[in-house]
Amino acid sequence: MLVHMSRSDPIDLAPHVEKAFLIAVDTGEDEGWGAEDSLAELAALATTAGAEVVGAEWQNRRHPDPNWYVGKGKAEELLQAKSETGFDVLVADDELSPGQQKSLESLLGVKVIDRSRLILDIFALHAQTHEGRLQVELAQLEYQLPRLTRLWTHLSRTGGGIGTRGPGESQLETDRRLIRERIKKMKAKVEDVRQQRQTTARGRDRRLYPTVAIVGYTNAGKSTLLNSLVGSVVAKAEDKLFATLDPTSRQVKLGDGQTAIVTDTVGFIHKLPHQLVDAFRATLEEVTRADVLVEVVDVSDAHSPEHRATVQTVLDELGAGDKPRLTAFNKADLLYAGVNGDNPAPAVAGSVLLSAATGFGLDTLRVEIAALLATLWEEVDVAVPYAAGELLARVRERGTVDLEYLDTSVRVRGRMAPSMAGELRAVADRWQVALAAEGQA
Repeated sequence: MLVHMSRSDPIDLAPHVEKAFLIAVDTGEDEGWGAEDSLAELAALATTAGAEVVGAEWQNRRHPDPNWYVGKGKAEELLQAKSETGFDVLVADDELSPGQQKSLESLLGVKVIDRSRLILDIFALHAQTHEGRLQVELAQLEYQLPRLTRLWTHLSRTGGGIGTRGPGESQLETDRRLIRERIKKMKAKVEDVRQQRQTTARGRDRRLYPTVAIVGYTNAGKSTLLNSLVGSVVAKAEDKLFATLDPTSRQVKLGDGQTAIVTDTVGFIHKLPHQLVDAFRATLEEVTRADVLVEVVDVSDAHSPEHRATVQTVLDELGAGDKPRLTAFNKADLLYAGVNGDNPAPAVAGSVLLSAATGFGLDTLRVEIAALLATLWEEVDVAVPYAAGELLARVRERGTVDLEYLDTSVRVRGRMAPSMAGELRAVADRWQVALAAEGQA
């Protein structure tokens, strides 16, 4: 039947807001981090993804049910919750197996996703750069492959359509082959990104600036801290989970003439999908290459100890768990009155209390970063020719040295960054070899 609409008829252009119902299983394995706490974070994730959370339930079990995630009885109770709330998407707090997802979808007749899929969706929503989108798509593909039904048949259009299938190959097998081929291509593209980052990093090494990576739990204030250190808005900072995915690097003055390259990195979260860690490894290599880490902790969050444990787990997985580190206890203004940039901030045992939003503690943080970098410096006592004037100028600017001008060389004694010390020793060694060759001649 054809329906005619007059010009006066209103047209609803508002996007459909999904109603999400959350479920979790509390096995008691996460000390200090129960199902209720995890569901609160899951609700924030769902809201960030654009859904309206209409309810949540959890169940205490020794382990998730292999068929239903929650027990079958609890799963059947969700039918009543569906009729009461009208939810159209069910979100599980843990990664579901394909069988668990299918069972719940068949029972409830709604879309069922898990925490990993929700985080991947948020990453896809917030990825702004070509690099970020590449890495998100790779993570989505690797997540989707074991759950594949018939979602990827459209990819066959780009592969030539008819005539591209193997003899006797089912549609599902074709789809799996197509997605594997796409994963292979995406991995190659991400590897290109990694190579480009290595080239950029080598350029920074040649300038001999020390590097600092800002790490921490999502929404701890990492981007706000970088913006405050630089003195302008260079990184997107919002009161949302995963507001920043793409790393931003800037030069930051630390005092006493020191300069460092400071990089804001993607935030970590409880139960971070392993696909994201793997896919974002090219970006997270900024963490492994850094000379020191600044771990930003939301001091106002009651679960900051659990958040720090999550950050440590991911850093260990990246091989950066033992790097020199300074802890920045951020958002002090939410706990203490009168915290602003005019008041001095204490620094205790490798940590600084600060507020990136008000400027409180930033000067102390700069001093502490410089001091931590200085502990990594090396003692040097070498002689180099006068021809190494450009290098000597950088040594004077970025090291703590005494220069003694001799007849044919300059003696350099003092402390400096390991990369600069290495370059200075290499110049001295080459000069000694040249002198020895001249003497033999």
